[in-house]
Amino acid sequence: MAATTGKENRKAALAAYKERKSVAGVFAVRCGAADTVWVGGAPDLDKIQNRLWFQLKMGGCPHRSLQAAWNTHGAESLAFEIVEPLEDEELAFARAAALKGRVAHWVAALRAEAI
Repeated sequence: MAATTGKENRKAALAAYKERKSVAGVFAVRCGAADTVWVGGAPDLDKIQNRLWFQLKMGGCPHRSLQAAWNTHGAESLAFEIVEPLEDEELAFARAAALKGRVAHWVAALRAEAI
């Protein structure tokens, strides 16, 4: 009976994960050792840090200055933060345009490099 309950729990957890709404927004990566900030936008803020950190660990991050900071100062010198989650936009193109504008704003406000 316990095996059936475990299977049902796993199915329910998977269904809940698939049904969750992704939150788009602006994020920043800060390197205290280099006093540098990178700002980017993502359609799903819950996933972007894992993707970036994986790219950096593998040495394949497309943002060369961020990869250089990782290589020079190490993972512990970088901090990830959500700067601004966006309101839910029903249409994908509207969300993309809003995200692009907010990234530009935060790049200027934080004197950051866009990624």
